[in-house]
This record gives sequence, structure tokens and C-alpha cells, in this order.
Amino acid sequence: MNSFGKKFTITTFGESHGKALGCIVDGVPAGLNIDEEFIQSELDRRKPGKSELETARKEDDKVEILSGTFEGLSTGTPIMMVIFNSNQKSRDYDNIKELFRPGHADFTYYHKYGIRDYRGGGRSSARETAARVAGGAIAKLMLKTLNIEIASGVCEVDGIKSQSYDFTHAKSSKLYALDPTVESAQERAILDAKSNHDSVGGVVLTVAKGVPIGLGEPLYYKLDAILAEAMMGINASKAIEIGDGIASTHLKGSQNNDEITPNGFKTNHSGGILGGISNGDDIIVKTHFKPTPSIFQAQETVTKENEATVCELKGRHDPCVAIRGSIVCESMMALVLADMVLLNMGKKMEHLRSIYCG
Repeated sequence: MNSFGKKFTITTFGESHGKALGCIVDGVPAGLNIDEEFIQSELDRRKPGKSELETARKEDDKVEILSGTFEGLSTGTPIMMVIFNSNQKSRDYDNIKELFRPGHADFTYYHKYGIRDYRGGGRSSARETAARVAGGAIAKLMLKTLNIEIASGVCEVDGIKSQSYDFTHAKSSKLYALDPTVESAQERAILDAKSNHDSVGGVVLTVAKGVPIGLGEPLYYKLDAILAEAMMGINASKAIEIGDGIASTHLKGSQNNDEITPNGFKTNHSGGILGGISNGDDIIVKTHFKPTPSIFQAQETVTKENEATVCELKGRHDPCVAIRGSIVCESMMALVLADMVLLNMGKKMEHLRSIYCG
């Protein structure tokens, strides 16, 4: 499937080394101010080649809106956006057209479809996430009118963990680091791996503030379950934690329960979700990214004919995908919450009466 969501949906298209990629966003209520400068600024945050910590591929990632708006407002019809590729170097992949890259989706895509798009992975490339960021920007614009804000940052690189979280600092950091006290160590870990033709993993923390109580559909479209699906659908993500996540398994119930007072919850071990439904507290999600599989070391593999060979990559790749992945996490969080907001509108008769009876 290339579509995500039920009421607020996004369908993406395109390949890493194709002519273009983009998305169609449907379900956007009419009358939303479509701020094209904001949408472009989101793509600029994700685009490659901004520093030595990222791939050297240079893409302007200029987005064009082809439909669904009139005089700066959404019309209620599908919004189509396209981003043209301009800096492909498909020749860098000529030497791997007959073999599978270790750690990539080449092997599974070929055996599923019988077609090998060796140019940067084709549809499986993380380049596709540019379309998700464009769609996520539309979702953010809608959520902002409801006073829901989303922020993210890198909280761990190569096992070096943040001890505090500063989302304001993350915005100006080259690696979107949440903790300035460990940022230089995290940066060194990335550059050391890069100089050794290797890569490192990382963890992204995403937080949504101002989320109302009641978002989430029990039992089979729970907010936490769909957030996990959304984040796990990002390239190279391998694990998701909601709230305290794994750490909660080490606690007693008396420690893990978030006690309730007339002024709200005392703590937020749950990550803002109870029974699959938002409880009005901050939504907290950690997404764990594996090391970039594209490394410049010789590795054993097989050809399409299952013959043993050696893979030696060329090209331009991120030494740590978590950096730009943090922007994609924000976008997926926004898409999920926008969908949940629309799904929740008809859950009470008072909601329907307010719309249709004034």
C-alpha cells in the first residue's frame, strides 16, 4: 500500500532516481490556509546535503502544489504536491545492478516483485520521505489551528544518550541534538564512523503538545498502535517506544501509574495515551533507527542468480539516518493526529448537533 490514514489520508508516489516524487493529501477541510512558505521550510529541514553529517547529495526539494487550493486556501479536494529530482547519479549504482546490498530492501523487493530498480533503491529509498514531509506540513497547518504543536530531536547517537531535552536548541543544531552537553560527542561519533566508511544508529524523540482528550479509536485503531505503525513505516526504523516504553517494564505498578489530581496527571509515564486514547497530556514517542545500511566497506552478498559475490558501494549516503529522520517523525506524528482529530468529530451527538443544528 502507498496510502496512509482513514479520514486525513496521504498517498505518495515516485522513486529516488525517477523524474519526481510527491503526494496526494485528501480529507483536508476546506478553508485551511495553505502556507506554501511553511511547507517549503519543512522540506528544507529534511533536505540532504546541509552539513558533513549528512549525505552529499544536493537537492533543492522545491515543492509545487498542483491541485486542491484556490487563493491560498484548501478547497476540500485532494491536494497534489510534486518534488522534482535534480541531482541523481544513477551511474553510481551500475556496479550493483545484478546483486543485493546487505541491509537493504533490494533482496525482498526483488523476490516480491521480480523487478530490480537498482538506482538508489527505487521506491524503498528514504528519498520517498520528502513526500511524507510535504504531506505532514499540511497536517501541521491544520493542527496548528487547534493549538496542537509537534517537536522532535535526536536524543541518542551511537549509544550516547541525552540527559536533558531542549527542543529549542534542536532546531538550530546540525544534528537536531536535544542535549547540547553531549552534542559534540554525538557529532564525533558520526564523523568517526563516516571516516571509517561506516555508519551509526540513533534515537529520535517526538513530542506533541496541546493534544485534546479523546483521540484514538478502540480497539483496532488505537492512537499508540497507529503511531507505532506510522513510525515503523519510516525507512530504517527498528523499534518504537510510547512514553516510558521499555523502561516501564522495569517498574512496579505503583511506580508506573500516573496518579490523577484535579489539576491533571502527576506524571506522564504513559506518554499521553491510555487505552489507546489520548488523555490530554503530551504525546511522547521515541523512534529507534538502525545504522545506515549504505556503507563503503566490502561485504559478502549474492547476485540475482544466488551466486556468491562482494558488494562494494559507491554513491552518497547519510552516516546517521536519525538526523533527517527526526523531521520525518514529526511529519508522521502530524499525519496521525490530523487523521485522529477528524475521526473523533462524530463520536458524540453533541458534536453532530453543534455542526448541523448550530
